[in-house]
Amino acid sequence: MLRLLASRCTRGLGSSVPARPATGLCLLGRSPSRRASDMPRNHPPSSEFVARSVGICSMMRLPVQTSPEGLDAAFIGVPLDIGTSNRPGARFGPRRIREESVMLRTVNPSLGALPFQSLMVADLGDVNVNLYNLQDSCRLIQEAYQKIVAAGCVPLTLGGDHTITYPILQALAKKYGPVGLLHVDAHLDTADKALGEKLYHGTPFRRCVEEGLLDCQRVVQIGIRGSSMTLDPYRYNRNQGFRVVLAEDCWMKSLVPLMAEVRQQMGGKPLYISFDIDALDPAYAPGTGTPEIAGLTPSQALEIIRGCQGLNVVGCDLVEVSPLYDLSGNTALLAANLLFEMLCVLPKVATA
Repeated sequence: MLRLLASRCTRGLGSSVPARPATGLCLLGRSPSRRASDMPRNHPPSSEFVARSVGICSMMRLPVQTSPEGLDAAFIGVPLDIGTSNRPGARFGPRRIREESVMLRTVNPSLGALPFQSLMVADLGDVNVNLYNLQDSCRLIQEAYQKIVAAGCVPLTLGGDHTITYPILQALAKKYGPVGLLHVDAHLDTADKALGEKLYHGTPFRRCVEEGLLDCQRVVQIGIRGSSMTLDPYRYNRNQGFRVVLAEDCWMKSLVPLMAEVRQQMGGKPLYISFDIDALDPAYAPGTGTPEIAGLTPSQALEIIRGCQGLNVVGCDLVEVSPLYDLSGNTALLAANLLFEMLCVLPKVATA
């Protein structure tokens, strides 16, 4: 009976196709290379028929598979936090986000989006990072994402600290060249070094600029705030051509007009979305390592992501969830919902 419930849960109610195995989570194996259009699509199970407490702990209780072959999009965890400068714990973010994603359903009525009727989606498990070596972890992440991107699969990443975006963009740039970036964060993440180290969660986008991974005229950073060591902490970013939108310029207003400008700026070229949960006010998302007061609201976060509908989004991440600092699970629940919203704005998603 338990085996039957797990099978029905991971493939969806009423399907006669067996679930993919929920083992071998580190992209070690290969699955059949048939495209999504050749086989029934995965659907999260409905709580009307399968209790939310039943099933394997995957993102939205989707099937877990070991290869990106045949997938249009996939959720991937990167449980790394050794690039963190303050409170650790983001290595546990992917697991907690998956736990809270049990509340998510299959359709987005606000966008009219039908992601699971449009795309073959699964959970690819976690990248096997090296918690004793940040450089080696970045190598492992880059290699894993090169395989994902080469298979034509759009990655939606559960972080992990923000260091992970650097090797992910290295992998994406090998396929797409320099990409546009929508970076939602309290922090600029363009420091040069700290404690003599040039790689940590405060430096990923400077490293990306140096390696030519970003189309700097199509980089927008939203939600930036907090104290600083200088009076003009934004100089480097603006000198590169980045648009920097401060949190105080977002207070008490809708961000729909801003996103109309962003859509025009991004055009039809490849765009990556990197969303640090600390962009949100800690009243809504306390479970993070470097919280800053007076941040964005959840409704503004939705406006930002939904404002990307129609753009050529080639990858997304949601980083810096540190569940140790929010035992309620609300931060991870918010993160899970934002990842679902990202899935719903991918280019191939049909709308009703």
